[in-house]
Amino acid sequence: MSPEPIAAPPPAQFGVGCAPGTSSTARGAVDPELASGRGDETTAPLADRLARAITLAGPISLAQFMAAANQHYYATRDPLGSGGDFTTAPEISQMFGELIGLWGADLWDRAGRPPAAWVELGPGRGTLSTDALRAAAKAGFAPPVHLVETSPVLRAAQAERLPHATWHDAIDTLPADRPLIVVANEFFDALPIRQLVKGADGWFERLVACQDTLFLPIAGKQVPDAVIPEALRDTAAGSVIETSPASVAILRGLAQRIVAQGGALLVIDYGYHGPAIGDTLQAVRGHAYANPFDMPGEQDLTAHVDFGTLAAAATVEGAQVAGPVGQGVFLGALGIAARAAALASAAPDRAEGIAADHQRLTQAMGTLFQVLAVSSPDWPLPAGFA
Repeated sequence: MSPEPIAAPPPAQFGVGCAPGTSSTARGAVDPELASGRGDETTAPLADRLARAITLAGPISLAQFMAAANQHYYATRDPLGSGGDFTTAPEISQMFGELIGLWGADLWDRAGRPPAAWVELGPGRGTLSTDALRAAAKAGFAPPVHLVETSPVLRAAQAERLPHATWHDAIDTLPADRPLIVVANEFFDALPIRQLVKGADGWFERLVACQDTLFLPIAGKQVPDAVIPEALRDTAAGSVIETSPASVAILRGLAQRIVAQGGALLVIDYGYHGPAIGDTLQAVRGHAYANPFDMPGEQDLTAHVDFGTLAAAATVEGAQVAGPVGQGVFLGALGIAARAAALASAAPDRAEGIAADHQRLTQAMGTLFQVLAVSSPDWPLPAGFA
């Protein structure tokens, strides 16, 4: 979860990994007991457990590596703020969450004010929902709150701000008897990806192997051309295509709920309107970019979101789709300039900082971050996309 993209650097050495002189080159499945830290390996660092699993069973997919790394990372820390690894838009300014809350309240009002639920995926510290619900309540929208979060550390932080919320490990247990207003800010970028690399003789899935003291990407099994978008099949050797089956599955599950129950999903993330060529895997640690294959579980791994694929998945399920548009355009349409002016007028001593936050949200992050809405065909079109 970082505001700027970088290219993935080459593999770098680190202090843990395969035993010296060993390597893994055969394809195999990672032992889930080792990868998760259960069994005899509970006290070993994740890097050691992954290295042992790869040495025993062979390389794992990049998606497996990323999933294990991020699961451990988020379960063991609060990564936000100056003392963490990155900062997200809700932590920059209250304006961000407030406008999203008013966005939800406006849509709910125009839909006839049904008994809806508020849902946030990956809520961080709960800052976005806290600001959003405070603003929404002033417009008469005070729904029950449901948070999809698996990290015990972040659940504790969320409970301080949203003590009456209900927590879920997955979208499957969200309410099925009412419309859902769902917000996913910098959620999809942290879901695992597959990378397909063009070789001299076709396309190959990128795997993660372990050699001496390195985790490093290698070419795995060849994949059929049929899985490659037709427009990208004849690209140059070395080209990389990314897919995220996990993202598509979650998006489709939410779209099915929204079509059946009513409501909308708002996705805010950095990404592109694919399909496209490019390696966007990146790692952030201590507010600096790092090697994605170094220190698994100790840094944030993300990849750019393919909004085109998400939009197509929603459309298949019968949902309405609006966007994507740039975050700056979206916030501008919701009235961020007027909100910034009101805050500055109420606190003149903070006017300079408020102006800087406004600029950061709408300009520095305003084009890289995209906004997509998925809504019920029986509901009005959401605001912010005209």
